[in-house]
Amino acid sequence: MSGWNVIVIGGGHAGLEAAWAAVKFARTALLVGNPATIGRMPCNPAVGGPGKSQLVFEIQALGGLMGRLADDTAIHTRVLNASKGPAVQSLRVQNERDAYAERAQDVILGHPEIDVVRGEAADLEPDGRGGWLVVTTDGRRLAARSVVIAAGTFMRAVTWYGRHSRPEGRQGEPPSRFLSQPLARARHVLKRYKTGTPPRVRADSVRFADLLEIPADPQPRGFTGQPGLRAAESPTWQTHTTPETHRLIGENLHESPMYAGDIEGLGPRYCPSIEDKVVRFCHHDRHLLFVEPDGVQTSEVYLQGFSSSLPPRLQDRLVRTLPGFEAAVIQRYAYAVEYDVVDSTELTLNLESRLLPGVFTAGQINGTSGYEEAAAQGLVAGAAAARRALGLEERQISRETGYLGVLLDDLVFRGSDEPYRMMTSRVEHRLIVRQDNADERLTELGFELGLVDEARRAQVREKYARVVRGIRALQTQRAQGQTGDTWLRRPELNLTDVEALGVELPALTPEEREALEIRVKYAGYIERAERQLAAEARAREISLRGVDFSQVPALSNEAREKLSRVLPATVDQAARVPGVRHADVSALLVHVRRVGGVSRETRQ
Repeated sequence: MSGWNVIVIGGGHAGLEAAWAAVKFARTALLVGNPATIGRMPCNPAVGGPGKSQLVFEIQALGGLMGRLADDTAIHTRVLNASKGPAVQSLRVQNERDAYAERAQDVILGHPEIDVVRGEAADLEPDGRGGWLVVTTDGRRLAARSVVIAAGTFMRAVTWYGRHSRPEGRQGEPPSRFLSQPLARARHVLKRYKTGTPPRVRADSVRFADLLEIPADPQPRGFTGQPGLRAAESPTWQTHTTPETHRLIGENLHESPMYAGDIEGLGPRYCPSIEDKVVRFCHHDRHLLFVEPDGVQTSEVYLQGFSSSLPPRLQDRLVRTLPGFEAAVIQRYAYAVEYDVVDSTELTLNLESRLLPGVFTAGQINGTSGYEEAAAQGLVAGAAAARRALGLEERQISRETGYLGVLLDDLVFRGSDEPYRMMTSRVEHRLIVRQDNADERLTELGFELGLVDEARRAQVREKYARVVRGIRALQTQRAQGQTGDTWLRRPELNLTDVEALGVELPALTPEEREALEIRVKYAGYIERAERQLAAEARAREISLRGVDFSQVPALSNEAREKLSRVLPATVDQAARVPGVRHADVSALLVHVRRVGGVSRETRQ
């Protein structure tokens, strides 16, 4: 029996970030069934997109790993919503799928303080000293002060190909057979969720000339500020379904395990299977599909938007109804996977189990979907687990901090009844928490948490000091009777245009020029949003710590039950608990004032 401060179970995107964060504090073990699967991209070989790129920039600002891996293996980058405002612009990076996993394995396996242990977790036992024993199926008892479970879609997992199923966590990989049991034994509520993946098609069987080509941006962007050398090496493409596609699906819905009632798990509304699209949106005669390379060195393309659980023989026929795919050969068939998740309202904002102190969960086990959401949770859980193991002060990331704070807050106080996906629409103050200023917002917090070193903090401080000097230069120089910042506020002008008028700026990097331009052009909107945020923050500070919700008069029975289970720390958190009505919030405010006045909670 060996001892570590933290044991991370699972080597997917959540497990990677958890181990990477935890090892910055103390020696860490990563327990995986097969080290060759570390960092694998089982779905689309891409990172980022709307609502997701903001998470990756925040992970990067907090010292995480995902942005670096994505940039190192990029083959296509595009800024989505580039014609819209900066609040909704998002970077999407297409990756060399195999290279991404190889790079992740190089980083993790090469780290001298991360011990990769091969095995399957079978049970969790308290060690009698405040720590935990992870018991493996072969009888080993691995000791740690804290444990992070990042089991992905593997707990009691079943994959479906038509009406046929087999126990798998993803194609060709065995499930986690026993890990649900200790969670259930601790009275964690376990739910069944479902997700799926599209078929992979042999690239040499596709007529790319019949597809709409989407080139990469001519000036590649990256999450780290240093996009890879191959970041514009490959295009992506688009095709679409046809009436024949829809006819075949309609005639064969009885072969779908979901429509036949075989699958009990809840699937994502925002990323439906092709069967769901055809049924739910029957007024559409076509659905757009994205054709993405799995890499410039691989033989497969990924048919995004064509997720399916129909049997393989039908998938062959369906894919060949698509323009450009008339002679397509499927190399790996689509499937659905059904698996156990925990009820995320039973966790703290640091993703620690309220029922098993010292046990943290991260990623799809918490009911989320997507690489980016998983990685963000892994970073939080890994850092919190390590700090707990070493007896360091606990810190929590609030909703106002950014997309990561919204993700945590939604999971803990709202929960989910389907796989949760981060979207820009979930973020109330997205003009303030943009992808371009993630480093300004979060690097200092990363330093305070022990995730970012002094050199990186100084680098970010110097970057924004240069931006401020650039703004002052605009404000103090005039051209044709107006200051430079007045010229820049004109929608039709950019920074280069203002310089052409004779305004001189200090030397700035492209990132710094972008930050300057956004701050000046959107100054009025940003100031208004910041005032609104400050006003809301004053109300959020009303503390509920120590309140016995069972003794609050006028609370509804549902609110009393849910508040007693979730234990929100503030009125704001209580208001976001499902089932808590406006009248319940009013009752809480009256009660807090009656029993001793309004206290203020400093939220970190």
